[in-house]
Amino acid sequence: MNLDKIDIELLDLLQRDISLSVDELARRVGLTKTPCWRRVQKLEKSGVIKGRVALLDGALLNADVSVFVQVKTSQHNRQWLEEFSKTVCGFPEVAGFYRMSGEYDYLLRVIVKDIAAYDDFYKRFIEATNLTDVTSNFAMEEIKNSTEIYLGNLL
Repeated sequence: MNLDKIDIELLDLLQRDISLSVDELARRVGLTKTPCWRRVQKLEKSGVIKGRVALLDGALLNADVSVFVQVKTSQHNRQWLEEFSKTVCGFPEVAGFYRMSGEYDYLLRVIVKDIAAYDDFYKRFIEATNLTDVTSNFAMEEIKNSTEIYLGNLL
């Protein structure tokens, strides 16, 4: 999709604060309301804007333990990957799931309330999957965690 400077400005504003009104967005990018609204609709329909969400504070919700789980497998075929993906995505504790290059095949970010909750997840996870190795790393402190994509390279 070809994005111009105004599209990029809109995306940058929306990824920082989705609650901005169309009037406010239009004012900030120098458009009137209707053309601004049409641009946002086009960005949504094209899939550039994947959804609108609220970002929650895990610490206030007693869900602030992040565990990065590295997974190795001896299975490297499409059928296994599809089944494994479906299984992993079925765990609500999994906030991120990536196929990797390097020493480990997959990386999961699991968010739980405490170590006991992770242990419960781990037992269910290894029971539901067939893996060669699973390594868990607990985040000691969250220094930066952003959903924003740097758009400066698109200008």
